[in-house]
Amino acid sequence: MLSPMLEELVFPAAVTASPVLRLLLAAVLGSLIGLERDIHGRAAGLRTNLLVCLGAALFMLISLAVAATGNGPGTAAAGMRSDPGRIAAQIITGIGFLGAGAIIKSGFSVHGLTTAACLWLVAGIGMAAGAGYFELALMVTAVGLLSLLTLNRLERLFAKDTYRVLEIMTSKPIEISAVTAVIRRPNLKILHTDFEQDRGAGSLRIILTIRVYQRGGADALSDNILRDLDASGIPILSISWQHS
Repeated sequence: MLSPMLEELVFPAAVTASPVLRLLLAAVLGSLIGLERDIHGRAAGLRTNLLVCLGAALFMLISLAVAATGNGPGTAAAGMRSDPGRIAAQIITGIGFLGAGAIIKSGFSVHGLTTAACLWLVAGIGMAAGAGYFELALMVTAVGLLSLLTLNRLERLFAKDTYRVLEIMTSKPIEISAVTAVIRRPNLKILHTDFEQDRGAGSLRIILTIRVYQRGGADALSDNILRDLDASGIPILSISWQHS
């Protein structure tokens, strides 16, 4: 026998709500997550998250409707039953493909993981709303929004590894060790050193892949490195400091 708390979760009062109300709730909750993504300039924003959440709720309703139709007295007598989870289970697979398209890998950096996770989350919210689990859908939406709005600030409070690419163009060939000696720091490690020498023009391009372990952004570090390079006397034509 189920406990009262578990019974309330498995058989919510909102399960009798109309399909239109379920779809509207899914659209509203999906748009809340999407609005936060849109404000931060992400590709999967308001419309995408709203449509994913609404579509998941629709498929959940269809799954329940098919199960209710297929589990009538006639089918039960014949020993046949319809599984309400079969259509709903395919939502997870479909959202997996959609989320994979939002993830981009460039060098050491991977972009779009949070966007993909949001799509997966709003699909779950839509499924909960479509199944009538209104309190569950509302709670997950609130927790999701809270994490998106606040955890980014929390991440700035502790030190972590970040990766950068420093590219230096010199007007004449020099010792690469002279450059690395200038930029070395206790919290900085040079992972790779590449160079390209133009013998005709007499220039040298040095590309350093760097790992930095620190708290917050790397703006102060980049300023210090730029200042030290300017004071080093190295004949520098251009400097580029970018995310890896």
